[in-house]
Amino acid sequence: MTDRQKLKIDTSRLKEINEFLLREDNPLVNDLLKVIERYGGVDEINKQAREARKLENLIAMLEAKDSDFVKDLNWLQDQRDNEAFISIPEYRHKVLGDKADSTKFDDSFAVTLEISACQYFPWLIEEAKQSIKKQDLMPGRFIRVRNMAEQTADNQVIAFAAGMQIVGASYVETLDSKGTFPGPDGAPVNVHLGGPDTITGYFGGVGMPNDFPLRWADEYLKYYTKYGVKQVLNINPGSILVGYMMHKLGIDMEFKISVFVGNDNPYACLWTLMTAKLFSRGDGTSPLIGFNLSNSVDNRTLELAAYIRKDFGFEDVVRLEHHITETYKSIVRQPYDRLPELLDIADHVKNISAKHEGGVPELDAQRKHPSDILDYFRRKSEIEEQGEMPLLTQNYLDKHHALNRTAEELTRRGLTFIAAQKLHRK
Repeated sequence: MTDRQKLKIDTSRLKEINEFLLREDNPLVNDLLKVIERYGGVDEINKQAREARKLENLIAMLEAKDSDFVKDLNWLQDQRDNEAFISIPEYRHKVLGDKADSTKFDDSFAVTLEISACQYFPWLIEEAKQSIKKQDLMPGRFIRVRNMAEQTADNQVIAFAAGMQIVGASYVETLDSKGTFPGPDGAPVNVHLGGPDTITGYFGGVGMPNDFPLRWADEYLKYYTKYGVKQVLNINPGSILVGYMMHKLGIDMEFKISVFVGNDNPYACLWTLMTAKLFSRGDGTSPLIGFNLSNSVDNRTLELAAYIRKDFGFEDVVRLEHHITETYKSIVRQPYDRLPELLDIADHVKNISAKHEGGVPELDAQRKHPSDILDYFRRKSEIEEQGEMPLLTQNYLDKHHALNRTAEELTRRGLTFIAAQKLHRK
């Protein structure tokens, strides 16, 4: 037996794992099944989610609450239907001129234009207005990290879900049971973390201690069945495994692994994707829809992650999500700008997204209030009381500018992108 052959996993080991998972007295499986049964079981959960997700039902919920967001959604729908947004051919002509007619674009390597974090529904409307005025592109994917209880209270969870259907983009919500900071009532959710002053707790990974993965599952099912929220952020090995298990049991959920998980090398990627493979369904699908590697990864690590992904049959299932820009404060050393590296990899790594979490560093640094990752965890009331909502809105529009810079540079090289698919006609 060669050294390489010694790595083979004996089928008896897989048999032992299966036997463990199927034990009637297994408390880990039983506790998760109890959470699922509280919502009526797998079939009922999926049925409720499909109904809740229908655009007409989301609009009806807002109308019943007499929400002003209905007017905004109607405006957005009218602009879409009236073809107010620039088309893809028009955009290419805007960037390349007549050269666009002779340039061959290969959509098989299209880069998803991703923005984070669109905390407030009105930002989506402001972004749409600017896109119409300047002939910009709207993102094809939105990430949200706002407190769920707070944005449920002001109906923005519903409005954003409806908005995403109108524009034709995917989106991700972040559940409150993520365990990072104190809850809405100020009660600590993690003994290691009490806010930014205890941020070193991240050195051991984002904590979801004790029963938090089950709380995460419970919270997911609440928003899944009530508002049809399908994709959520996942930041802990325990909740990642719970997500795999829920999908394997039949719940049509999806999740994105956060940059905070810390997958920063090919072996960590192998670990993550190997577990996804072990718990994939018979049709080869996995709930792992987005895989955000660490900010520190280089192109070689991305290429090796893509190599693993392809061999496991996940090339069209799992999107590799890579930060191109980051918030100017509180997360990475600046200037952080990975656009040149993206341009080097975009022609041979499929199903990748360019995530824009900050403005172009040179611009962001000049703002009165540069973008700050810690703003994600502030209450809306605090931001408004301090008169800083216009500053944070500008931060978001700077991310929009960075995203459009990426689209322009991709286009100049004959590379393609995925923008909001119902707004920008092909």
